[in-house]
Amino acid sequence: MSCHRFVQTNTRRDMLQTSACGFAQLALAALAGRPAMADTQEARNPLAPRVAHFPPRAKRVIFLFMWGAPSHVDLFDPKPRLNAESGKPLLGSSVGSDRQQLGTVLGSPFKFAQHGDSGIWISELFPHLAQHADRMCVVRSMHTEGKGHGDAMLRLHTGQANLVRPSVGAWVSYGLGCESENLPAFITISPPRGHGGAQHYGSAFLPAVHQGTAIGSAELPVKDAAVPNLVNKQLKPDLQRRQLALIQSMNRRHLQETTADQTIEALIANYELAFRMQSTMPHVMDLCDESKETLELYGVGKEPTDNFGRQCLLARKFAESGVRYIQVSTNFTWDHHRHVQEGSVAESAKVDRPIAALLTDLAGRGLLDDTLVLWGAEFGRTPTAEDRDGRNHHPQAFTMWMAGGGVRGGLSYGLTDDFGYAPVENPVHMHDLHATLLYALGLDHERLIYRHGGRDFRLTDVHGEIVHDILA
Repeated sequence: MSCHRFVQTNTRRDMLQTSACGFAQLALAALAGRPAMADTQEARNPLAPRVAHFPPRAKRVIFLFMWGAPSHVDLFDPKPRLNAESGKPLLGSSVGSDRQQLGTVLGSPFKFAQHGDSGIWISELFPHLAQHADRMCVVRSMHTEGKGHGDAMLRLHTGQANLVRPSVGAWVSYGLGCESENLPAFITISPPRGHGGAQHYGSAFLPAVHQGTAIGSAELPVKDAAVPNLVNKQLKPDLQRRQLALIQSMNRRHLQETTADQTIEALIANYELAFRMQSTMPHVMDLCDESKETLELYGVGKEPTDNFGRQCLLARKFAESGVRYIQVSTNFTWDHHRHVQEGSVAESAKVDRPIAALLTDLAGRGLLDDTLVLWGAEFGRTPTAEDRDGRNHHPQAFTMWMAGGGVRGGLSYGLTDDFGYAPVENPVHMHDLHATLLYALGLDHERLIYRHGGRDFRLTDVHGEIVHDILA
């Protein structure tokens, strides 16, 4: 629209018709500017607490990851028929599979019992956890894709196995920020180094400040773990502060001389956070201020619970310090292709008491109501035998459970067939789990998006249904 044409209009109607395009252009410019403004504000203070899309049920998540994948039919999904037909062939027609024969049925050697007022079935391998049955929401109808650990673990941690996607914790950090000024929003304790490694806590195309801060690795005892480069023993804090001030002044000057650059802004924020972490992180990681009773509750100082007990206790400390997403991981010790009985006994003994202690401790401190505790792995285990006494990978059906954070305690949700091979009632896909987890945190998985490479990305991609029935 030219000024000449505007001047030549003879009536008010002509003027409105002519200027209509201009109004539309102004509106388009305003809409286009909003994401840019939001991105700039987010980059200037990327970990500042942000308002959720709707009132949250939970403020934070603690994910207890059992690397290697426990057998659901030996822990939380009892199948009498599995035992009754142990040693017989499992026909595909019995479980809705197109394959004629799926292998030889392997019964579970473990006894199950109902616990709590809710009567949730739990294996004898988890006697301490069973005391919390009425707090647990057990989802028995999980399913996913990916028969290999790497594929399935990427789907669990990032939602997809193709390309490099942000991890769940990074999305939570991006969506909510952090409640603490001196700690990151996302911490992963003893993370796996295999089957995808750093991708499981990476930020991918999200700003780097949302990447998880790793403490040690799954193969390293957590008592010997530390955050890399956290402390500079060669320089005193006041000199480090002066050095940082110099570096930051150069970064800010460069930022003023160029257009808004999220990379530089995020770098400035990262430097400041890293400096503040030096005074806070060591204190949180120190267990010396915990009472003898608390250490005994978690099994710290005793075998086989010491290592995982320390991890769970650290998770509680980080939760009460304002960290949004905390992941705790076992070593790759649940992959029982052979000796599933012996392996399940050994691994359950390591984690049962610490997990129960975590729930007890969170509840006693008033944290469980707004902390969502999630337990699970990348997939389940076959109801058929491998190498006579083991179980193979099984993404078609498995169990995960949740507690606290607004979920319905004392609920068993979903159902698998008589052999635990496939869901037959209320199936829950991994995308559904992610959508529900975000919803509990007050985030709409369809609105939590980030534009990258010319398209909008989200954790659930174009999938995911919120499982409202498991929420209180």
